[in-house]
Amino acid sequence: MKKILTLPLLFLAGMIYAQTLEGAWKMTHKDGKEITDKEYIKIYQDGYFAFGAKEIGSNKFLGAGGGEFSTDGNNYRETLDFFTMNSEKVGTTTNYSLDKKDNRVIISAQVDGKTLVEIWEKIGDRKDDLTANWVFTGRKAEGEIRRSTPGARRTVKVLSGGRFQWIAFNSETKEFMGTGGGTYTAENGKYTENITFFSRDDSRVGASLSFDFEVINGEWHHSGMSSTGNPIYEVWSKYKDAYKPNK
Repeated sequence: MKKILTLPLLFLAGMIYAQTLEGAWKMTHKDGKEITDKEYIKIYQDGYFAFGAKEIGSNKFLGAGGGEFSTDGNNYRETLDFFTMNSEKVGTTTNYSLDKKDNRVIISAQVDGKTLVEIWEKIGDRKDDLTANWVFTGRKAEGEIRRSTPGARRTVKVLSGGRFQWIAFNSETKEFMGTGGGTYTAENGKYTENITFFSRDDSRVGASLSFDFEVINGEWHHSGMSSTGNPIYEVWSKYKDAYKPNK
């Protein structure tokens, strides 16, 4: 009986470990050095992760990366869908060791012949109606919602732990179009973003944008005025439901 129970228990342990990662994290140390002049924020949700980095003070955008992740005990794996620091890494998978202590995780691996050690501290685990990994699937124009099917080129938006990050990229060509992120609230049909980094325009950092939102049949309907002052109505679907990778 003990042998029969072993595999289900191991599977459950892996599920629990993955769930503990869900939320927002901030890198505090890299390779033994405390990070004080840069900010790295990483969001995990629904088997997907995204991070954005900027200089503290100047708000200069430094880079972003993300893709699918999985855990199995202390083994942690990332497969990159986008990575601005080195686009040739897109599509590659890296295996890490993962150790969790209190509100921190230590991620370590041999990368390009060097030992990489990162310490991340959890800064948010709040959940709300929009906590999910989303992908853009439609917009309303002339009173009609026009649908699109996300493929290699797609726009993803990860929300978890009170943080958001959107990314536009093409995982096939390894092209990166842009990203931005920060904190958000989603209450009583109002969604508000507070931008803390933006790849296209550092001057947008500090701006807040408010929209109306409604979840209809599991899809996020998002409407209001864009940062350029134009009306928008977008539809976002759960990534795991809408995005079907080519096999």
